[in-house]
Amino acid sequence: MSNQNMSFRSMGRCGLKLSTFSLGGWTTFGGSVKDFTSIRSILHHAYESGINFFDIADVYAKGDAERMMGGALKELPRHELVISSKVFWPMSENINDKGLSRKHILESVNRSLQRIGTEYLDIYFCHRFDEDTPVEETIRIMDDLIHHGKILYWGTSEWTAEQIQEAMDVCDKRGYYKPQVEQPQYSLIARQKFESNAQPKALEHGMGLVTWSPLASGLLTGKYDGGITEGRLARMDNLRESLYNEQNVNRVKQMKKISDALECSRTQLALAWVAAQPGMSSVILGATNVEQLQENLGALKVNITPQVDQDLKEIFTLS
Repeated sequence: MSNQNMSFRSMGRCGLKLSTFSLGGWTTFGGSVKDFTSIRSILHHAYESGINFFDIADVYAKGDAERMMGGALKELPRHELVISSKVFWPMSENINDKGLSRKHILESVNRSLQRIGTEYLDIYFCHRFDEDTPVEETIRIMDDLIHHGKILYWGTSEWTAEQIQEAMDVCDKRGYYKPQVEQPQYSLIARQKFESNAQPKALEHGMGLVTWSPLASGLLTGKYDGGITEGRLARMDNLRESLYNEQNVNRVKQMKKISDALECSRTQLALAWVAAQPGMSSVILGATNVEQLQENLGALKVNITPQVDQDLKEIFTLS
C-alpha cells in the first residue's frame, strides 16, 4: 500500500485506525456499476491510494455489493483492510428477514461473511434503530459476535442521541461491548439533524464518526448547477425530492468563489470540510470510476481554516 498523502485517524477512542477517506458501495457497486473489472480497478486504486476502510451493507444491490466488493478485496492483504457491513433492512419477504432481532442478526452476519468471502468483519453496523426489538437483545448478539470473533467492533447508523444513550446505558449495566462508531448522513447541505442531535452524543461517548453522502449525492460537486440530466439525482426520486431545490443549487454556486480561491474543486472543498469537523474518523466516498476517486482524494490537499469553515457555514446556514 502506497499512502500518497493519505492520513489516518483513530475510530473514536478505539485503537483501530481508519483512512481519512474511505470507499463505500451504496448505489454504485452492483448497482450503477455492475462490471467486475471496473469495480476491481476502483477498489485496487483506492487501496493503492492509502484507503484501508471499505464500507458495505447487505442491502446494497441485494447482496451484490458484498459479493463484488468482496471479490475484489480478497486479492488484497486482509490484515491491511478494515471491512464493514450492516444489518437491518429486509433482504426478502420473510417476516424474520429484517430488523435487529437475535435471529436476523446472526443469520445476516453469516450470509454477509459468505458473500464477502472473509472470516470476520472489522465493523458491523446496525443500519437503523429497530423499534420492534428490545435494545438489549440487539446489543447482546453484537456482544456475542465479538466474543466469537465474527466481528471486531459494532456500530450504529442513523441512530438518534436518545437511542445511542439507551444503548450505552444497557452496556454499562450489563458489561457488554459498546457501540464504538456511528455512521450518519452528513454534508454541507445535510447539517442540522446530525449537528443538533447525534454528533454531541457521539462525541460525549467517544464514538468515532464515519459519514455517508458527504457530497449530497453529487449536488455539492456543481454538476447539477444547470439542472438534472444524469447521475444519482436523476435515478433516485427520493434523493432528488429531498435535496434538489433552488436554494441548495444557489448555495452550491456560491461556494465556487471559495473553492476558486483555494484552487480546488467544489467536490474537494465539500469533502475536506466534512473531514475537518469534530469527531470525524472517516468520510465515506462513492465512486463509479477511477478518475472520480482521484478527484475526490484531492480533498486531502485542501486546508480548511477557521475562516473557510465559517464562510461555508454562512452559505449553508442551518435555518
